[in-house]
Amino acid sequence: MSQSPNTTSASSAEVVSALLRVVEESIIPLTRKGVSSGSKLFGAAILAREGLKPLTIATNNERVSPLLHGEINCIQQFFTIDFPDTATRPNPAKDCIFFATHEPCSLCLSGITWSGFNEFYYLFTYEDSRDLFSIPYDIDILEQVFRVQGEETDEQMQRRSLYNRNNKFFTARSVAEMVAEVADESERSTLLAEMQRVRAMYDALSETYQEGKKEGAQTSSAWK
Repeated sequence: MSQSPNTTSASSAEVVSALLRVVEESIIPLTRKGVSSGSKLFGAAILAREGLKPLTIATNNERVSPLLHGEINCIQQFFTIDFPDTATRPNPAKDCIFFATHEPCSLCLSGITWSGFNEFYYLFTYEDSRDLFSIPYDIDILEQVFRVQGEETDEQMQRRSLYNRNNKFFTARSVAEMVAEVADESERSTLLAEMQRVRAMYDALSETYQEGKKEGAQTSSAWK
């Protein structure tokens, strides 16, 4: 069942450019509709490993089910709607890379793993979700449900990573990491500015979601 994670042959700059373009052109328009109806601002995309063409785009749909996080919704759509035929479906491990706008929660980490995607990227970290968007549950659940203290001190335990970002199932990387490793200074500066510009687009989406929450927008999620 296990497999060694592959990595795309595209350069870091090419991957970053493709992901930011998908966010702005495809994910944000869907997210805007979602937050207006009470769903969180999380989205995801599956891209072809060769050429980085988007294959499936989806966003959070917690109005319907608390399990329909952006990543899970994207995986479901990929397998059941966009590529229902196993004979013609792109292979998740060999042919695809996965992207999440926000670092995947424990549910979505498992979904990505069980689906066979072995390379994924994210724009916002767990800390961003908590500090910028007032959504702390990704960290809370990983700490409260999965982090078991052994003989280490509380301080030592707090220094441990919440999950293994490089393992036999997948490799996880932030867009910021990818930008930082671009060798050309001018290109790196351009990508950094573009990343910050796209990230800033989520400010208004967050405001819409938080206002809806205050006004009692309907959702199936227990954690708002």
